[in-house]
Amino acid sequence: MSHVIQFITRWFKRLFFLFLIVLLVMATPVASIEYLCRTDAGAPSSAQVITEEKFRRPEANSYLTYPEWHIVYAYEGLAKSLQKGDEHEFGYRQSIAGFWTSFCALNRKASSRGGADFPTRMTLHIIGQSFTFEMAMKAAYEETIGRFFAARRGAEKSAQDVYAAQVATDYAQFLQQKPWYQFDFEKSVDELWNLPLENFVRGWERRLALGGEWKAKAAYARLIAGSVESTGAAQVRIRTVVAGLDAIQLATMGDVDIVANKPDHVVIDTPRYRAFTRILENILRADGRVLEIAGNRSIMLSVLEPKSRAAWPVTVGELIARIPRDSFPQNRLLVAVDLSDLDAFMLNLRVSGRRLEHFYDY
Repeated sequence: MSHVIQFITRWFKRLFFLFLIVLLVMATPVASIEYLCRTDAGAPSSAQVITEEKFRRPEANSYLTYPEWHIVYAYEGLAKSLQKGDEHEFGYRQSIAGFWTSFCALNRKASSRGGADFPTRMTLHIIGQSFTFEMAMKAAYEETIGRFFAARRGAEKSAQDVYAAQVATDYAQFLQQKPWYQFDFEKSVDELWNLPLENFVRGWERRLALGGEWKAKAAYARLIAGSVESTGAAQVRIRTVVAGLDAIQLATMGDVDIVANKPDHVVIDTPRYRAFTRILENILRADGRVLEIAGNRSIMLSVLEPKSRAAWPVTVGELIARIPRDSFPQNRLLVAVDLSDLDAFMLNLRVSGRRLEHFYDY
């Protein structure tokens, strides 16, 4: 009996110490960002036109919007990997590191421009922990068991592998404009299981591995959707002040509603996320000037730079971080720009041969 008690006690201690190690690993990036990745508080830019509180968004949000987009880009990178390769070839560790290092740099910048409230930062920490856990679990499986079955399969992909690549592409595109929990994971599971087993062993392994992952995501998505329904979804539209173009020109751009037409500016209401980037690009291409966005006079954007080229010296705006782009031969540059300098920045960007990727809209 004493041997049984000693055995149980020994394993309890091991599990307890393992729990402490996991807790320490999870707490380290949170503590680092909260206490080390900060700077002296500064004042955000002040609104001149959009002064109604319900249409304004904190300037710090433009910087702290990126960590969620990093996850979108991670799935875009995974989809890119699966076009020719397998899941084990994706850089899971690099993607996790990119999330936390960018979050650190961005939290430092956000704190200098008014800062983000504690609930916003905690939400990002929770999202980051969830992303880290998911990527770590996928790496642990795909780089061992998944790699073994991929090798057993041979060079020719199974129908399940091809379908997995298609789902990854669809999911990455879906996340550009809609929240992840609205994706139809159940449909993906059903279609995966309905595919023929041309490669019996790999087909069954993908059914169980990917089907189990998507089933878990579907269950989690239902919980998140229910929580969002009870607390209210995020605003999906944003207001912008534009000069240099008249209301008719702006209205013909698509997805643009005219809110106010003044002699020296026009206030427009548009979708957020990826659609917002497209609309801002169209405005700038038509020689319009962006004066204010959601009560702010600065914004963050990302630029794609080939890794084979020398680092671009950003002379207009402030370079916040340079992050490797998952599965692509490029770096992602996160740059803060005052709206009054946006025209000059875009001119420098065109001359440099780099490419604008996204405007982060608070």
